[in-house]
Amino acid sequence: MPLLRPLLAVVMILLAASPVAAQDRPRVVAVNYALQYFAERLVGDTAEVIFPVPQDVDPSFWRPSIADISTIQSADLILLNGAGFATWVDRVSLPRAKVANTTAAIEDRFIRTESITHSHGDGDEHSHEGLASYTWLDPMLAIAQAEAIASAITARGIAPEDEVANRLAALRTDLEGLDTQATRAFAGMQDIAMIATHPRYQYLARRYDLSLTSLEWEAGAMPTDAERAELVALVAQTGAQVLIWEAEPPADAFAIAANLGLANIVFPTLAHGVEEGDYMQAVAAALTAMSDASPQ
Repeated sequence: MPLLRPLLAVVMILLAASPVAAQDRPRVVAVNYALQYFAERLVGDTAEVIFPVPQDVDPSFWRPSIADISTIQSADLILLNGAGFATWVDRVSLPRAKVANTTAAIEDRFIRTESITHSHGDGDEHSHEGLASYTWLDPMLAIAQAEAIASAITARGIAPEDEVANRLAALRTDLEGLDTQATRAFAGMQDIAMIATHPRYQYLARRYDLSLTSLEWEAGAMPTDAERAELVALVAQTGAQVLIWEAEPPADAFAIAANLGLANIVFPTLAHGVEEGDYMQAVAAALTAMSDASPQ
């Protein structure tokens, strides 16, 4: 018995250690999928990266529950996009030491927008007044955001600095590759008028000098009669040849645009994840479709 008790004590300690170790894995929360993807690339297996917004909710205007807020506040690192993205951030108390604004270093490159108020189908009206928020659609700004995430990760000891540096170099190379692909895809398209179904492509348009006019359509939804009439008028006004969809709509919606002489391009904004592939694959596929649609 004297020998048995110490052995039992050791066994109990080992059994208790496993769940504790699992719980001790650092946790990172991101306010959109793009930041989640960058963070996952940078931390590898050393941390869990969470994007808590349900798939059917616009991350820009998500309202976290009390349970969601508790999860966010207890994270080791909270990644904000900045540029006015995620309105809930201004209404929730977040621990300053855990928060990293990934666009803090590029605020001088923000795009000011006009005041546009509309509904996203949930009965509430939202405003796009202030700043264009989808910064990561410009690969060069995405690199700056990835660098900010890497700094925040290493500063808090979430992952080894040398490993993060190596992963950042690989991510930077991939994003530079996207920029090269985009430059080629949009070559010669600067004089071709385009229409977007939602005002979220400002940084993409600026980066590649695109002539882009935006509508206010619900992502992935069939346009209403009023919206169809608006599209007809806008095509007549601009001579647009390309319609960029935030999400894939019903086939009949594609037909409406095609009948107006518009090339349909689905270019996910990546505030949410995609059904297949990841950030890099989704953007690359959209750029390939854009290149194929080019009349040049």
